[in-house]
Amino acid sequence: MSALFEPLTLRSLTIPNRVWMAPMCQYSAAPEGPDTGAPGDWHFQHLAARATGGAGLILVEATAVLPEGRISTHDLGLWNDRQQQAFTRITAFLEQHGTVPGIQLAHAGRKAGDGSLSEPGPLPLDRGGWQAVAPSALAFGDRPVPHELDAEEIPRIVQAFADAARRALAAGFKVVELHGAHGYLINEFLSPYANQRTDSYGGSTQNRMRLALEVVEAVRAVWPDELPLLFRTSATDWLSGDTDDQREGWTGEDTVLLAKELQARGVDLLDVSTGGNAPDARIPVAPGYQVPFAETVRARTGLPTAAVGLITEPEQAEEIVASGRADAVLLGRELLRNPTWPQQAALRLGSAVPRPEQYARAF
Repeated sequence: MSALFEPLTLRSLTIPNRVWMAPMCQYSAAPEGPDTGAPGDWHFQHLAARATGGAGLILVEATAVLPEGRISTHDLGLWNDRQQQAFTRITAFLEQHGTVPGIQLAHAGRKAGDGSLSEPGPLPLDRGGWQAVAPSALAFGDRPVPHELDAEEIPRIVQAFADAARRALAAGFKVVELHGAHGYLINEFLSPYANQRTDSYGGSTQNRMRLALEVVEAVRAVWPDELPLLFRTSATDWLSGDTDDQREGWTGEDTVLLAKELQARGVDLLDVSTGGNAPDARIPVAPGYQVPFAETVRARTGLPTAAVGLITEPEQAEEIVASGRADAVLLGRELLRNPTWPQQAALRLGSAVPRPEQYARAF
C-alpha cells in the first residue's frame, strides 16, 4: 500500500487515507429568508461526489459563525438550528460512503460583505451589505475600511466559534477546523501587517496570537476529547522574513511558535497554507510551493501537518507523505476538476480506495 492511502489516526478517529478535500467556498447558499446560510442541493451533490470519489476527509468550506462573518451573502453558516439540521443529510451520506465529514468554521473579518458569484466585490449597505470588522481600521486593498473591534466585542466572536462547534457536533461532523488563514479575521489578528492594535490583542507576537488561542480554547472546551481539532494557518504573509519585501508581516518562524501554542491547547493537526493579508504580496507560486512550511512545522514541533497548494499529481502527493514532509495532502482545485482523483491516484500507486458498487464496472 502506498503511504498516501494508509489510514491516519488523530485521537480516536481514524481517517481512511491521506487524500483530503480542502475547504473551498461555493458561494451557493441562500442569501436571505429562513434558509439563509444553509446547505442545499448544490452542496449535497458537490460534497457527495467527492466522497464517492474516495476522499478520506472532506472539509466543508468556510462556514460563518456569525451572519456578519460571511465572506459573501451566499456563504454557508452555522449560527442557527436550521443550518445545523440541513448539514445532517450531508454528514450522513459522507460517512455512509467511507469519508470522514469535517467542517471549517470561519469569520471573514475585513474581507466580509461581498455579493454573489455574478456580482462579486463588496455589496453596498443599501443593497444588503454590512460593515466588516477587523483588529484595526485598515482596509484590505480598495475594500471599505472595517470597524475596529473593541475589547468588549471580541468575546462575542470567541463564543460564536464555540457555539458553532457545538452545532457541528450535533450535525454529525467528526472534525472541526478553525480558519486562521488567508487574511480572514483570526489571521488578521495574527499579522502585524493587518493588526496595529496597542492593547492586549496587538503589539507583541504573543498578544497577536491571543484571539487565535482563545478561540481554540473555547472550541476545545466544547469539542469532544476523542475527536480531532484542526487549525488552518497562513504560514507567511510573503512579506518580511520570507521574501525581500520589507513590510512587516507574519513569517514562517512565527508559525512555528504558533504551532507550539496550538498544540499545547489541543490542536491535533496544522493545515498549512500561505498568504491572504497583503493583496500585493509577491508569491512564488509553483507546484508544491507551500509544502516546505508544513515540513518545517512538522519537523520542529512534532505537530502533524497537512500540505496544500498546487498538489496535482499522485506521485507528487505520494512523495510528500512518504518522505514525512506532511501527514496528509489537501486537494482543492484538482478535486473541483476531478472528483474521483483519489480513486485514480490509488490505481496509479498500486493501492485501492472503496468505491460505490454502482461504479464498479468502470474499474
